[in-house]
Amino acid sequence: MIGLGVIGAAIVVLTLTALPATRAGGDYAYVAMATASGCLALAATYVAERTKHDHAIWLILAIAIFLRLVLLFSDPLLSSDIYRYVWDGKVQAAGINPYRYVPADEALAGFRDSLIYPNINRADYARTIYPPVAQVFFFLATRLAENVTAMKAALLGAEGVTFAAIAFLLRRLGRPVTRLVAYAWHPLPLWQIANSGHVDALMVALMMSGLCLAVTGRSLRGAAVVTLGALVKPFALLALPSCWRPWDWKAPFVVVAVIAACYVPYLSVGWDVLGYLTSGYLAEEHVDTGGSIWLLALWRQVAGVFPGDVLIYFGLSGLVLAAMALHAAFRPMRTEAVIVTDTHHLILACLLLLSPTYPWYFLIATPFVALIGGAPAWTLTIGAILLQDEMRLGFFVPMLPRKTVIFGAFLCACAYAAWQAQRAQRDLMEAK
Repeated sequence: MIGLGVIGAAIVVLTLTALPATRAGGDYAYVAMATASGCLALAATYVAERTKHDHAIWLILAIAIFLRLVLLFSDPLLSSDIYRYVWDGKVQAAGINPYRYVPADEALAGFRDSLIYPNINRADYARTIYPPVAQVFFFLATRLAENVTAMKAALLGAEGVTFAAIAFLLRRLGRPVTRLVAYAWHPLPLWQIANSGHVDALMVALMMSGLCLAVTGRSLRGAAVVTLGALVKPFALLALPSCWRPWDWKAPFVVVAVIAACYVPYLSVGWDVLGYLTSGYLAEEHVDTGGSIWLLALWRQVAGVFPGDVLIYFGLSGLVLAAMALHAAFRPMRTEAVIVTDTHHLILACLLLLSPTYPWYFLIATPFVALIGGAPAWTLTIGAILLQDEMRLGFFVPMLPRKTVIFGAFLCACAYAAWQAQRAQRDLMEAK
């Protein structure tokens, strides 16, 4: 308990110091302090797992809640996405389809204010990118108040569901519930949800709820809830194979029905209901040309660019993920641990192959540092902090070197984990 308290106090100091340091020093001050916090969260997990004190979980939750309250009432420092969330909710409250207009359209001039509208990114050319379940959440959250604090508070409420899901799954897996500290004190959800207020918090909460239903045998309900998560952000689809019972064809119908039901209220704009995702986002982020994909970028450094390499890369990546998904879906022995582990591996593989540029995309992996742990998950989730690029001050480190550090370390961690597993298997065989 003393060791856990000391580590928690150090994380509190780093977090409180990081607020003014980030305002003054930009991204790199944040990266330095958040990375140190991540390493401390790893140490706290090691200590908490071994403590026998009944009050350890209350200490963990107390510090987690305190840190989130501090960041809740601070201005978003690392992203401006939350201002679009509030705007979309505000527009819907007036009975306007959020996919119809860009914020700068004169039809919405009456909604402009001095706090939300000036901070909306892509306001003059991009319709909203967020799927319908996210839009419903934005509408409901802004019924509390049409400001950033209310939206962040609603997202922290969603994160509370993730806390409960992690604790539930830890008990089902027979692991100490104190391992919750790995997520509760991890700097990535702390900053990207409590401070920046990313809607990924809702996606993760729905995905983890679907996993809880899947491990208790309620696969169809799990598939429906995971699909709701995918209609916040599509990455949640990676949990669907865990909700599949081999040869049960009701699950695909449930998924299609949920998608259709959620999109129907917004179909008055036709294909524009897909928002900015298909009309410009993929090009803006250089996904369509492969410019943001780490493995493809490395290949091009060696072999150069040749026609069709993007299609080949995405085709091969799709085959890898499809093979992993089928393996997970059709396993003959699907224990609770297998279901969680397969989902974890799919998420890690997807993050490696797509190599997102924004750190909040890695929030989907953070519950698994508590549930599974291991060098690969910790390396990737702490490493994602290096991608922060909102308050650029002074010198700039390009994304390719950053991603090379992150994913290079991740691959080394995977090799180390594989070696550990092989050695454990060999020791077990020798013991027999």
